[in-house]
Amino acid sequence: MSERSLPLSRFKVVDLTAHRAGPTAVRQLADWGAETIKIEAPSAINKEKTGTLGARHGFDLQNLHRNKRSLTLNLKSDEGKEVFFKLVKDADVVVENYRSAVKHRLGIDYEACRKVNPRIVYGSISGFGQDGPYGKRPGVDQIAQGMGGLMSVTGLPGQGPVRVGIPICDLTSGMFLAQGILIALLEREVSGEGQWVHTSLLQAIISMMDFQAARYLKDGDVPKQAGNNHPTGIPTGVFPTADGHINIAASGEVLFERFCKTLGLERLLDDDRYNSFEGRRQNRDELNGIIGDVTSTKPSQHWVDALNEAGVPCGPIYDMQQVFADPQVQHLGIATPMDSPAVGTFPIVGQPLMMSRTSQPDRIRRPTPELGEQTDEILAELGYTEQQIEAMRGKQVV
Repeated sequence: MSERSLPLSRFKVVDLTAHRAGPTAVRQLADWGAETIKIEAPSAINKEKTGTLGARHGFDLQNLHRNKRSLTLNLKSDEGKEVFFKLVKDADVVVENYRSAVKHRLGIDYEACRKVNPRIVYGSISGFGQDGPYGKRPGVDQIAQGMGGLMSVTGLPGQGPVRVGIPICDLTSGMFLAQGILIALLEREVSGEGQWVHTSLLQAIISMMDFQAARYLKDGDVPKQAGNNHPTGIPTGVFPTADGHINIAASGEVLFERFCKTLGLERLLDDDRYNSFEGRRQNRDELNGIIGDVTSTKPSQHWVDALNEAGVPCGPIYDMQQVFADPQVQHLGIATPMDSPAVGTFPIVGQPLMMSRTSQPDRIRRPTPELGEQTDEILAELGYTEQQIEAMRGKQVV
């Protein structure tokens, strides 16, 4: 697939992001074709050889910053800001995830960009919001997990707070910001004007709490830890097998009947303790014990095959090696090859969306760039001469 056939190829993005939340948002735009320029501090003043994402050639940074070009630029210098605003003048989107005050201190906030380009869509992610009591606090994923209620419902009952095993606040805030940017670009087609779009790690995780948050807001019910048991669907959870564990979801009368017949537990259908939702809710632990006694007699694959054949959702519990060895995962092609002159050829995590006409290419279009790899190229496109570029390099502007 050619670069221009991707859906966002007509848009230009200026990327000021670092860490994970902001790059997650920009990755959505870049993967779908947006011309993306990643701005980083010049090597002479870039003290972080590694950071929260590890080394430049490490898995994390390589996964987050593909499909971009890299421009080094000292945004604390007047000349650096001059280059930045030249980029903004012809751009559609600027994305940043500094602490809320930093962009204002640098003079590259939304209002400053809007003066140069009224059509600019400016995207921001912060820890807790752009203002308010915590607006100036630094925010990281685990802090937001705790403040958003997620850690209070994760883990075994009585275990105490447990973090989720992925940076879910970073990832979801990035996804939400990408969605907001796309909404603003659609609205711009009507109004002709850009706008500031912003979210935070805290807002994102509260939104992701979804039905658990709704339980409290509507009914005043404060959800607790339920371990591997579904909070409301019974029986749904993790059950032992002869060689490991599986997930089974058999809540609801139809599924529970199919489930009991498949396991040879038809007697439960005539038992008042288990033949209704309320009975199963009150006697969940006993029911789980009965089920576990049966499932532990045969290997996982037996039950996965038998229950799915009966129309009861059931699946294995994989580690990451097993995930990517699964035939369905391989069929979906989410491990996408990237050819990097600096690192070699290796797979990274591709996009989860498939489109009938403008889907993702079979290989990553652009490898993650080296620091400032396209600096001269981008500056030349802005009209700077070789002599001017060398002069800027000598003054550590680029």
